[in-house]
Amino acid sequence: MVGNMAKLFCSEHYGSSLTRRYIKREDGCLACIPEQKESNCRSLCLLFTSVFLPQGYPESVSEDYLTYQIWDTLQAFASSITGTLATQAILRGVGVGDESATVTAATVTWIMKDGTGMLGRILFAWMKGSKLDCDAKKWRLFADILNDTAIFMEIVAPAFPGCFTLIVCAAGLFKCIVGVAGGATRAALTMHQARRNNMADVSAKDGSQETLVNLAGLLVSLLLIPLVTDNLRLTYALYVLFTSLHLYANYRAVRGVVMETMNQARLHILVKHFLREGMILTPPEANAMEPVLPVYQEGLTVVLGAPLLSLASSVSDFEKALVNNQKKYLLGCSSTKGRMSIVLHPDASSIDMIQACTHAEVFNMLLFEKVHKCQIEANTLQELQDRLQNASKEGMWEIISETHLLLDRIFPKILKGFVTAGWVTDRNLLNFDEWRVDWNLGAKKMQ
Repeated sequence: MVGNMAKLFCSEHYGSSLTRRYIKREDGCLACIPEQKESNCRSLCLLFTSVFLPQGYPESVSEDYLTYQIWDTLQAFASSITGTLATQAILRGVGVGDESATVTAATVTWIMKDGTGMLGRILFAWMKGSKLDCDAKKWRLFADILNDTAIFMEIVAPAFPGCFTLIVCAAGLFKCIVGVAGGATRAALTMHQARRNNMADVSAKDGSQETLVNLAGLLVSLLLIPLVTDNLRLTYALYVLFTSLHLYANYRAVRGVVMETMNQARLHILVKHFLREGMILTPPEANAMEPVLPVYQEGLTVVLGAPLLSLASSVSDFEKALVNNQKKYLLGCSSTKGRMSIVLHPDASSIDMIQACTHAEVFNMLLFEKVHKCQIEANTLQELQDRLQNASKEGMWEIISETHLLLDRIFPKILKGFVTAGWVTDRNLLNFDEWRVDWNLGAKKMQ
């Protein structure tokens, strides 16, 4: 044994799953000595891993990858079963098995269903496409709830023959919206999961997992179809069962995702906690508090990258927005419009956008939260809040200028806390628009 160890030449490993050692034999050749004897079960596990998991797993993906994929697999299986029930209902509705039905009528119904869906896909992508990245969790869950709604409509459509075409067209529209929202948010989550610039591999293996689950769903469906044919009670019961499983699995899946980039919801949680507790939450802590369902939050809507006229309608307003402000953004609010506008400079970076939205969150707290229990700048916040109660338009601009000074004091601490806690600051998901205003033209001309 000592002689063999003395001749140890090198060792190698394949990710964290396989380790081998090489020894130099007396004849000069290399001999491989596995770290442990590979059983048939271990070999099968390695094969399964290489087929269905990204290369280099688990080091090549995010820590939340396995949790998300397990629940995502379960929801895909449930969705496959309910999808089969819906397909059977639609085929029965268009006349399959009915001698009085015509091929033309069935074809027209199918074309109208697909055409409506295609138009809906284009409109939804145009209206909401830029927002899907920013709230990937919410839109992912929204897509699955809408998908279950569409499946329910398809299942009950044959019970209303007079409105069958209208119902299946509406269901087709919903499913196409699901395709856009689900596909786009899946791409955003894949980008989050890929940690070695391996988005293509992560996406491909996700497709393999989904295909395997759909195959299992098809096998189960083959057993269920004879049982549910002409049995509406059982069809509805199975729909309720698998839809409940589908929604629960989806909720757990998006709850398991830990995003390190900031969107408006996560930044709101971080700023509020910092002012009240004096510390920055880590990504797992903040993500656990992030709402994944629509909730009402009192506050002004933050518009990042707004046009100039949404902030200032006169030169006087524009000059007031520059008081005490050496930053690469201008901030103004309109309580009557329920909006807080942030005008960005062309040179504004991701950190500038994070600072601007942090400023907006602080101002929202002054308007709608109790700040007397804050541990950071409590006296300053309380004084500003008291002045805001009956502030005129002129007084509002004065308070905004003083909050610029407040941000100058606290934001360096906040930014340092972001970096220390593990948040990504060189990019963000703050849903910014493309308007940029250069207010230094006079200085450039002087140069």
